[in-house]
Amino acid sequence: MIDVVFLLLVFFMLASRFGMDQVLPIPLASSGEDFSGNPKLVDILPEDLRLNGISRSSQDLLAALTDVMEKPTKTIVLRSTDGATVQRVVAISEYLRAAGFTSIVLVE
Repeated sequence: MIDVVFLLLVFFMLASRFGMDQVLPIPLASSGEDFSGNPKLVDILPEDLRLNGISRSSQDLLAALTDVMEKPTKTIVLRSTDGATVQRVVAISEYLRAAGFTSIVLVE
């Protein structure tokens, strides 16, 4: 009887599929690099976005970031506030990457 249990255990261990690990390409802002240029702090709220404290829609955010940044490789700082979900932070970071912004940093 114990042999059957071990065979079933081995079968289910080999037949099961474990979850795939996914990595988010967002570094945390702890490297201590010097910052220069205009501030580019994007606050992510559950239903709103703010660029440097000014409320923006997602389309207005892209236009405002384009105006503030000299080139799209400059750093944009994302900050989750007021209970914004992780999914919202990921969606906004993907939205910014799709728009061509390459250097996105997440702060607590």
